[in-house]
Amino acid sequence: MSQIGNQPLPSLVALRAFEATARHRSMTRAAEELCVTHGAVSRHIKALEATLGVPLVARGGGASEPTPEGQRLAEGLSTAFGLIHATLDRLRPGPLTLSCSASIMLCWLIPRMAGFHRRNPDVQVELNMNYDKVDFSRDNISVAIRSSTIVPPRDAIIRELGTEWIGPVCSPDYLAGRDLAAPEDLGSAHLLSTNTRPEAWRDWAQATGNGDLGLKAQRSFEHFYLLIQAAACGLGVAVVPHMLALSELQSGRLVAPFGFVPGGRHLRMWIAPQVAFRSDLKALESWLLGEMRSFGRPPDPALASVRP
Repeated sequence: MSQIGNQPLPSLVALRAFEATARHRSMTRAAEELCVTHGAVSRHIKALEATLGVPLVARGGGASEPTPEGQRLAEGLSTAFGLIHATLDRLRPGPLTLSCSASIMLCWLIPRMAGFHRRNPDVQVELNMNYDKVDFSRDNISVAIRSSTIVPPRDAIIRELGTEWIGPVCSPDYLAGRDLAAPEDLGSAHLLSTNTRPEAWRDWAQATGNGDLGLKAQRSFEHFYLLIQAAACGLGVAVVPHMLALSELQSGRLVAPFGFVPGGRHLRMWIAPQVAFRSDLKALESWLLGEMRSFGRPPDPALASVRP
């Protein structure tokens, strides 16, 4: 055990075990993160409590809830470990890690990454599929692309990437066999949606000024990239973001009978403060902003609505 002045410094291993337990509210999940046993985590926390002379975790029940004293310690440790990670990153910077949803990655990002590497051959970028909240230090994330509906980390540097344009799409063959002259006609179509955004039809109806059309999806898919493929294969009509369906629209596999309108969501870039100064981050940030602005607004709805 180290010592500062006359006060003993608790074991760093014990502090890590407690911080992980308080963050997960579970010794089992903390043990999995640290690659140790549940018993080892429990012993570390008991030793830490003995050193500090206060209970840190409330025993009993299924969860490992921190006591008020434990919560204060956990908050301080989270900040301290974040600072340690940031300092190490400055000393030995590794590859950047870009996080985004699976749909953005498959439909939009990966098809463009070759262009980024041609312009920046010395910049290494690793990809992380996630669409929820992140902890930059804990998750080792450099940049995240997220919807405005997700709360960013308190220390995130935020860049606006633009409004999300949304609209119904289907295959040309599906459209040819149905009369979809007005939004009200969608009530007779086979409507598709995603589990990640079940309210998409309601959002589109409101964005177009049609109020509640009462449109209900008959089939749902796990992600947008599956939904887009289902629509392109003629399984029905789906409301999707324009940026995710761009390739299929350009190839003619999908058509947009009513064009696209600005939805209620915006895309944002979150930048971890510990990498904001790096030249490779600046290159990635500039490229992402440029790519988003290059197509941002869909073409004239009249062009997107051409029927076969």
